[in-house]
Amino acid sequence: MKGLKKIALVTAIAAAPFAANADLKAMDDAMMGDITGQAGVTIELETQVSIGSFVYTDEGSFTVNGIQIGGSGLAGGAGTNLLDDLYIDIDVEADGDAFISVHSLSGAPIDWGMTANSMSLVAADGSQSTTLVSNLAGHGNLAQLDIRVDTATDQLQLDVAFNVVDMDFDVEFLGVGIRDMSIMGGRFFEDGPAGGLPALFAVADVNVYKGAGLGASTATDVLRIDINDITMDMNIGAIEIGGTSIGSVALDNLTISNTKLAVYGH
Repeated sequence: MKGLKKIALVTAIAAAPFAANADLKAMDDAMMGDITGQAGVTIELETQVSIGSFVYTDEGSFTVNGIQIGGSGLAGGAGTNLLDDLYIDIDVEADGDAFISVHSLSGAPIDWGMTANSMSLVAADGSQSTTLVSNLAGHGNLAQLDIRVDTATDQLQLDVAFNVVDMDFDVEFLGVGIRDMSIMGGRFFEDGPAGGLPALFAVADVNVYKGAGLGASTATDVLRIDINDITMDMNIGAIEIGGTSIGSVALDNLTISNTKLAVYGH
């Protein structure tokens, strides 16, 4: 994976989706010169994000309530609630490509955590609703996030290395609980933490672009997502039905490759 060998972290760096800044002021020419005269721009960031609800509406709606994103402490991990100790490098290269890379400020691991109270389907008139997932809490690490906007191909290229140390959630409409789910690298079951990056992190190579539909589809100008490769080990510590565990599940060397998605309205 491009750039992965440069990473010295053993357990993580993480990225935050956005940062807000009040009282913005226009930059004068001198201030702009200080920025544009450099090789690139670096953004240091620490944040905690809380979203009361996210609602996608078609005829009925899909609603996610009580979303929080921050450090692993949000989801019962050893860290704090704050996502911090990271910086983002932004460079525009000679060929016009934009390159964004996320790093740690200290070189120490940066953990992430997220929670969501519920994910539900709701009828258009609000008379009926079905809770799909509830009590979601998970935390883990991001070892690589490199984003390139390629002007030659008009593609957004993503190189990501990540893991999920622990995640719990309930699938309420089925009466199923998932406990202690983890996602690690494809060598984790064989080598354990001593296996380094190939064991600790699942690595994904993804391209996003505007393209045509798949196969015999006549769709054009659709959102295309190509997953070139991702390999992981997945473990579920317990699957519960009616609050009682019926056993655990382990998936060794789960590989998703040559996977193409075309997304468009209907």
